[in-house]
Amino acid sequence: MTAARIEQLVTSGTFSLDGGTWDVENNVWIVGDDSEAIVIDAAHDADAIRAAVGDRRLKAIVCTHGHDDHIDAAPALADATGAPILIHLDDRLLWKHTHPDRNPDAYLSDVRRITVAGTELTVLHTPGHTPGAISLHAPDLGTVFTGDTLFAGGPGATGRSYSDFPTIIRSIRDRLLVLPPETVVRTGHGADTIIGSESPHLQEWIDRGH
Repeated sequence: MTAARIEQLVTSGTFSLDGGTWDVENNVWIVGDDSEAIVIDAAHDADAIRAAVGDRRLKAIVCTHGHDDHIDAAPALADATGAPILIHLDDRLLWKHTHPDRNPDAYLSDVRRITVAGTELTVLHTPGHTPGAISLHAPDLGTVFTGDTLFAGGPGATGRSYSDFPTIIRSIRDRLLVLPPETVVRTGHGADTIIGSESPHLQEWIDRGH
């Protein structure tokens, strides 16, 4: 059996919340092998994501959180592929802001496991950026997908509705920085990092209220 691999697609669009709109580029992650895959964060361009998946069976569309730039293409991708949309229950209100007439297919909870191509990904509930933000830890791939919870250089933003800085710090400290230091952090926007590069800076982030 072909080993699971990680593919990255960058899509462009906008993020809107609290009356503002910003241009953004998002990382869309595809994890799988030659026959099946999952998509992490169906952002902006369902056609491009579907083309990247190709003729593989799409097992799930996993949303790291409910901001519109991470979920806007999810219903169209689900309709095209038959894959279920999964999001944490605590982000159901954010989901409804973007998709009032379409429900997710199932709700994620902490430590749920998702298996694709013989590789297990564990859901880590990492609230703070949003109430239902999750990360996905794939130890066999040496990777954690953090959405907008942890970036190269610090925590995700907490200055808008539904976000909380002390909560994101707790999530990063208790759920992410405890992972092996060589774990690759694959983020919702921008460059990768590793846990070992970020963990020494926790107190700095706290002190500056990043």
